[in-house]
Amino acid sequence: MTQADRELERRQETMRRWRPYALLGAGTLLAATVAPELTPTAAGRVTALALVAAAALLQLWWERTGRADRDPDMISTGYYAVRWALSFALTWVNPFFAFYAAAGYFDVNDLIPAKRWRWLGPFACSIPLAASQAGGMPFHEAEQWTMFAGLLLVNNVLLTIVGYFTEHEEVRSRARAATIAELERTNTALQQALDENAALQAQLLVQAREAGIADERRRLAAEIHDTIAQGLTGIIAQLRVVAGQPDPAAAHEHLDRASDLARHSLSEARRSVQNLAPMGLANDGLLPALRKTITRWAEQYGTRAEFTLTGKAQQLHGEVSATLLRITQEALSNAAKHAAASRVGVTLSFMDGEVALDIRDDGRGFDPRALPERSGTGGFGLDGMRARAERIAGSLTVESQPGYGTAVSSRLPLV
Repeated sequence: MTQADRELERRQETMRRWRPYALLGAGTLLAATVAPELTPTAAGRVTALALVAAAALLQLWWERTGRADRDPDMISTGYYAVRWALSFALTWVNPFFAFYAAAGYFDVNDLIPAKRWRWLGPFACSIPLAASQAGGMPFHEAEQWTMFAGLLLVNNVLLTIVGYFTEHEEVRSRARAATIAELERTNTALQQALDENAALQAQLLVQAREAGIADERRRLAAEIHDTIAQGLTGIIAQLRVVAGQPDPAAAHEHLDRASDLARHSLSEARRSVQNLAPMGLANDGLLPALRKTITRWAEQYGTRAEFTLTGKAQQLHGEVSATLLRITQEALSNAAKHAAASRVGVTLSFMDGEVALDIRDDGRGFDPRALPERSGTGGFGLDGMRARAERIAGSLTVESQPGYGTAVSSRLPLV
């Protein structure tokens, strides 16, 4: 509850407590000063004084016993009836005491417990008020009775209209209070959710930092595997040929190839330290780099290899180009080491929204379901290619069958 609501309730409580006293005092003051001639006899004035004292004592008793703060019951109904009787008697003595009778309009809901009988309270209060408006009691002429009946009807019609709007306003007020309470509960739950989200966000930041470190380590391992490891594998293969080659000219040719591979691997190693992008992309772009890679691989392993471009070539993001080139290098390396293929085809296709890379060979093939998740030699192979594609929201599939070759297909977003 806000400070404004507490202040409003305090003022309402003050008005509820002092309203009967104020109305009784107003009636007494007007009866004594404005129209004392309406109470001409001494007996009437004594009666009025006694009734005012009785009304004041009744109200004082009601406040002192603390019943004003309790729920309505039979005692509160009796208090309402006695107060009405005193107001009726005072109005009979002097019409200006009808102000005191009006007190019953304000607290009928707080004093009469049965809702179906609450209408009797305002109706009873309207009787002394209408009598006062008609000139005061007792009535000595028929015109006064007629005026009294008309005023009584008008007062009750007005009471019905005011009561109707008051009841609807109370319903709306209760609905607003329920809405405010629900909003407060929602705000509390929202604040708790925000606090929990803040804690989760902090936890996610820590996890993301750790995951980023682990991912970077995997990328570095893949880069080393795709560059230095492959280069060293090629050098070893060339040196083995030299070791068993009796022809000095042929041996020299293989030594030159090994030397070229060593220099290329060194360049790739330096490039990996600076930026984990393939060396060939820095100067040539994707298409020339693919052609050079395929041509060099075909010359190195003496296998027929063809490159095909379909669709209109577009400028790709560096990470996409690097991924395509690394997948090509890994697929060709696998074909050389495992497939024993006589022919390899590489196709790069630019389509709406994606770029596709397909590498096919006519080698011995294998059963993809029997392939272990990670080879025991420390290489990355198919797992590394798939991880590269998925890292940039792409995909990689492998189709193979023993004796029918292998097809590696990757789909990457056209960025």
